[in-house]
Amino acid sequence: MNWLYALDLIGTLVFAISGVLTAIHKKFDVVGSIVIGLVTAVGGGTLRDVLIGKTPVGWMQDLNYFYAILLAVILSYLFEKHIIKWTKIMFIFDTIGIGVFTILGIQKTATTGLGLPIILFMGVISAVFGGVIRDVLTNEVPLIFRKEIYASACLLGGIVFVTLEFLNLPANFNAVCCMLIISIIRYFAIKKHWSLHF
Repeated sequence: MNWLYALDLIGTLVFAISGVLTAIHKKFDVVGSIVIGLVTAVGGGTLRDVLIGKTPVGWMQDLNYFYAILLAVILSYLFEKHIIKWTKIMFIFDTIGIGVFTILGIQKTATTGLGLPIILFMGVISAVFGGVIRDVLTNEVPLIFRKEIYASACLLGGIVFVTLEFLNLPANFNAVCCMLIISIIRYFAIKKHWSLHF
């Protein structure tokens, strides 16, 4: 199991937990919570796979993703109050998660022969659209439509990743650089209250 795959599963778990906690806060039942956790964790990747014609979609071909989501549901209900206190840890894993999802989205789309702008766009979709679907289903304004820097961090990280890949640098180095760029932008955007709002 390579390290990107491991981080992808961890990202799926953390994204699913954020979805389930949102559903619990909104007083959804258990089935509703599972659905929200599922779409938060794999909604972006599912949309990407459908758009590029890769079916069955990725998570359906690997049950580890489904098990990660079920674990997220169990953890969220058992340790809801504790998890809410771990905001910094959740932020770290959330940021790592969107970095990994961006990379995997780019890599998967690159195999289709589509143009570079579409490849980058699919990377962003992979990273952020699970959260968009979650917010829409729970009657919230999606995060990427608010002033907080989120999707743009993924886009910049994706550009760095694609550039380094073009230069034929080692794949692991490229992936780490992409995640670092996204993490740094997200950290300072929140700490310094950066936004693209005019």
